[in-house]
This record gives sequence, C-alpha cells and structure tokens, in this order.
Amino acid sequence: MPAEPSLWREVPTLSDGALTLLPLFPEDGEAILAASRDGEMWKLFFTAAPGPDTIDAWMERAASEQRGGRSLPLKVVVDGVVVGSTRFMRLNPAHRRLEIGTTFYAASRQRTGVNTRVKRLMLAHAFDTMGCLAVQFRTDWFNRPSRTAIERLGAKMDGVLRNHTIMADGRVRDTVCYSVLANEWAGVRQNLDFLARD
Repeated sequence: MPAEPSLWREVPTLSDGALTLLPLFPEDGEAILAASRDGEMWKLFFTAAPGPDTIDAWMERAASEQRGGRSLPLKVVVDGVVVGSTRFMRLNPAHRRLEIGTTFYAASRQRTGVNTRVKRLMLAHAFDTMGCLAVQFRTDWFNRPSRTAIERLGAKMDGVLRNHTIMADGRVRDTVCYSVLANEWAGVRQNLDFLARD
C-alpha cells in the first residue's frame, strides 16, 4: 500500500542496536570528512566521497536535494561514531520507487558487515514503511567492490547505461543499474538476515 506522503519527505532514524542511521545535518561536515579520511576515499576515481576540498559542496548538495524533495540524506553511526553516509534518492512517490545511493564508508568499516546492516534497515523502511514497489541501486562500471556488494545483497542487474555521466575528471562513466522489487523483498530480507550472522 502507498505510504503517507510525509514519509517521502521526512528523513527517518533507523537502528538495529549499535548501528544507527540518522538525518544528516550541516554541522555533520567534519564527522563525514573524518570518515572519508579513513582510507582517503575521495581518491578512488569511481566514488563520490567528499574530500577536504569538496566537503562543503558535498554537504550543500545533500541539503539542497533534501530541500527539493529529491533525497533523504543519512549519516551512518556505529557505537556513536560517524563511519559513512548514504541516502534515499531519486524519490518518486507517484510510482513508489526510489534509489539507495551516494553511499560510502570509512575504509576500516568496509567488509565488516556494516553495509549489509545498513541496506537491511533501508530496504525494510523502503518496502515495509514507504510501500515501495522497487528500490534501485546504481554504481560505476569500474567500481567492482560496489557491484559485488550490491549483488551480494540479492539485487538483480537491470542493465548498463552507457556513456551515462560525465565525471568531475572528464571521464565518461558507464552506470550499472540494479534493483530489488517488492515481490522479491521477502527473499532478499531472508538473505540479508543470513549474511548479518557472519
């Protein structure tokens, strides 16, 4: 069933205990940059993680997209420490679909189960609370770790958008699109719960 319209405008707080997703605020810039500094994530050409020279613009874009009703930005907090960021984006309440993206984690938190837990919380909110019919994920063709992580969740590849985006360095990116559909959610949820035991 479609959710109340307010659920497509209000940034939720989601938690499974020690891991919590909280609304991203302008004053979180330093904490977000500290997470990105762990591994110098902005130096990976296939990510959009903020660096020292881009954090202000990155934070302003998140705030602008939220004000415009295009995204719900979140910070990822583990044991009281900000370890990354993600968002519900490309919100389309009329067609009950959205994308989970603009995700990055501190290098020390990758391959620790954090991503599995984050996606479990977000997908549950999208399908069980917001009433989504489809949730999409997009990533750079060259971002093999991200593609592997998305496929591990149980999302299926929809296709590749060729020459889709001109990146800041001038490279033209091919974008790989994945999705989970509402009728697939029960199986994906079971898979995520199994993976979370690792």
